[in-house]
Parts: sequence; C-alpha cells; structure tokens
Amino acid sequence: QVQLVESGGGLVQAGGSLRLSCAASKRTFSNYAMGWFRQAPGKEREFVAAISRSGGGRTSYADSVKGRFTISRDNAKNTVYLRMNSLKPEDTAVYYCAAKETYYSGTYADGYTSWGQGTQVTVSS
Repeated sequence: QVQLVESGGGLVQAGGSLRLSCAASKRTFSNYAMGWFRQAPGKEREFVAAISRSGGGRTSYADSVKGRFTISRDNAKNTVYLRMNSLKPEDTAVYYCAAKETYYSGTYADGYTSWGQGTQVTVSS
C-alpha cells in the first residue's frame, strides 16, 4: 500500500484553471500506475485520467475532460499532477488520486488499491 495525499483544490470561476497534486509516500513511486477520479454530490465516483508507471508513456482521459485536463508525474518528487484548464461548473466534485503497483491500471476504480482522502474542486458559473 502507498499513502496518497491530494492538494490543490479550491474555488475557481468557470473558464479558470487549477492544478491538483497527489504526493505518494513510497520511494518506489515510479513502480505505481496512477489515476484521478472524481465524485460529485449524489453521483457515483467516475474516472478522470490515468497514467502508466515509470515514464508515464501511456495516458488516458474521460471524454468529458479530454483536451482540457492533463495528467503527468514527477517520479523524483513522488507526485502525480492533474492540470485542469477551461473548468466548467460540471467539473465540481471531490477529486481523488489512486494508485496500484502495476504498469497501467486503467479506467475502473476497482483496478486501484490505494486511495487518497480527496480534495474539493468547486467551479462557479
């Protein structure tokens, strides 16, 4: 298991940007595939973005965020990022990062074994 701590959430106007960070406790962070998910009030948790371990050569995005969000990782800092541009009110949710010690863990929440506590993102119209 790896401990994950998200940060960077907040209140932003529609059209604005935020960068979320997720710091991992493991020195072997580079061995972990990482993902971002979100959960809005009254809705199920949904996939946002994923990145493969090590150099992060493989990424994937939900259709709703493609072209606006970018996932990246800095293995020297044990951190994965989610850059969010052109934010919309419908992006409002608690954002969670997740990890699994594998090459790539995909778009399903069940594919991940470690989760952070979440960070709130609120986009006002």
